[in-house]
Amino acid sequence: MKKYIYDQPEWPKFRWDAAALSGQLAEVRHRQGRLLGRMEGLGFSLRAETVLNTLTQDILQSSEIEGEILDAVQVRSSVAKKLGLDTVALVPVDRAVEGVVEMMMDATQNYNAPLTADRLFGWHAGLFPTGYSGMRKIKVGSWRDDAKGPMQVVSGSIGREHVHYEAPAAARLEDEMRSFFKWFESRDELDGVLRSGLAHLWFVTLHPFEDGNGRIARTLADMVLARTEETPQRFYSLSSQIRKERKEYYDVLERTQKSDLDVTYWLSWFLACLGRAIGETEIVLEAVFKKARFWEQKATASLNERQKLIVNKLLDGFDGKLTSSKWAKIAKCSQDTALRDIRELLELGILTKNAAGGRSSAYMLKE
Repeated sequence: MKKYIYDQPEWPKFRWDAAALSGQLAEVRHRQGRLLGRMEGLGFSLRAETVLNTLTQDILQSSEIEGEILDAVQVRSSVAKKLGLDTVALVPVDRAVEGVVEMMMDATQNYNAPLTADRLFGWHAGLFPTGYSGMRKIKVGSWRDDAKGPMQVVSGSIGREHVHYEAPAAARLEDEMRSFFKWFESRDELDGVLRSGLAHLWFVTLHPFEDGNGRIARTLADMVLARTEETPQRFYSLSSQIRKERKEYYDVLERTQKSDLDVTYWLSWFLACLGRAIGETEIVLEAVFKKARFWEQKATASLNERQKLIVNKLLDGFDGKLTSSKWAKIAKCSQDTALRDIRELLELGILTKNAAGGRSSAYMLKE
C-alpha cells in the first residue's frame, strides 16, 4: 500500500473534480475582480498604504504559522523602504527580518521572473542568514540531504513522537524540483487560482529544504496569485487567513499527502480559505473607502492638523465618546483651542453634538 501521495505511480499528475469546484472558483474569481476594481478607484496614497499593510501582515502571519514572531515595526519599515514610501518612519532592521521581507517582495514585485533553483536558494539564504534555525545548524541555500535521517514533520514529546508526514528521499529532489519548475513556468489553460493552490501543495509535499518550506510554499502561492492578477499590488493576505485556520490547514495538508492524487479536498479548502481572506479584506477596506469618500466630499473644507487628526480617529472608529477634554489631550492643545476647533467643525457640518449638552457634551461625525 502506498503511504504518501508522491508514492503513487502517476505522481505528480494531480487530478480534481472540476465540476465540484466550479462554484467556489467562480465565487473567488468574482470577489477577486471586485476587490481589484474597487482598489483602482482609490488614490495612490491609499492604495500604497493598503499594499504596505497587506504585505506586512502577510509576512508576519506566515512566520507566525511556523511559530516565529517577527518585530512588526521592523517588518513594516523594511516593506515601506522597498516600496519607496518615504511617508513611513523607518527604523533599523535586523538581517533576519530583511531576508524574509526580501523573499516576499521578490516574489510579488518580480512575479513574472522565472522561478529557478538559484532564486529559491537565495530566498532560503535570506530566511536563515546565520545558517541556523533557532539553535540548530541547517543546510542553507541548497536542497536538504538525508544525513540526519529522513525529513519528517513530527509532533509530540521525545519518546512519544507522532509522524504526520515523511517527505520523499533527498536523492529524488533534483529530478522532482526540475519537474516542479517546468510545471510552474508552463503556460497552459489551468486557472491561476487553482495553480496557486497546487503550487503550494506540490512544493510543501516535496519539502526540499531543511527548514522554511511552509513559508516558501505560501510565498509561491502569493507569487502565482500576483501573476494571475497581473499586478504586484497585494490587497489581501492569504497567510493571515491561514494563520487563523492553522489547525485545519495542517489537517487538510496531512490528509491530502496521505491520500491518492485526487486533490479536490485540498483545492476546495484552499479556495474557501482564499475567499475568506478576500472577504476579511473587504471588511477592513470598507473603512478605507469610507474615509476616502469622506475626504473627497470635504475637499474644500480648510481644516487644521488637529482637526484632521481627530476626524481621522473618528473615521477609524473612536473608542468611547469624544469630549472637548479628550480632544485637548489627544491633540495636545488647550481646552479653549479644543473648543474652538470643535465649533468650527460644527459650523462646517462635519461634527454634530449629542443631545445631553452642558459639560457632558460629546461629539460625533455627522452622517
